[in-house]
Amino acid sequence: METLSYEIVINAPQQKVWDILWNSETYTEWTQFFGSGSEMKSDWKVGGKTYFLNPEGEGMVSTIDSIDEPNQIIFKHLGMVDKEGHEDLHSKEIMEWSGCFEKYILINLDGKTKLHTEVQVEKDWEEHINNGFIKGLEIVKGLAERED
Repeated sequence: METLSYEIVINAPQQKVWDILWNSETYTEWTQFFGSGSEMKSDWKVGGKTYFLNPEGEGMVSTIDSIDEPNQIIFKHLGMVDKEGHEDLHSKEIMEWSGCFEKYILINLDGKTKLHTEVQVEKDWEEHINNGFIKGLEIVKGLAERED
């Protein structure tokens, strides 16, 4: 398992950056490099369920390990969900990576925000994840710095 990290300074307050990360319209925009039409569905509860899905309804099932809006959120990935909504949390393939984390830490820098992300991934996924975060965080920056 590899831990990848990314950092970007955004000329916008933490709450605005947070909202862009997790608002359903802007989430789909910045995550397009992971997969077109990506969406996140969450109950926003520690220990609850969060789904990272493609347009067909397939994807990852996760939980929020900790949340402190707008400072940080840590997701713990639990397994996969198929388009019928069946969750696989215990197969051999899933158990190889289940429990890996995805962290978003937002730090106030005198009105600007340093967005630090970390994700644990299998080596085979490193290039895809690098591409998604490097391009995606530039979209977050552009959206957050745009005048309303």
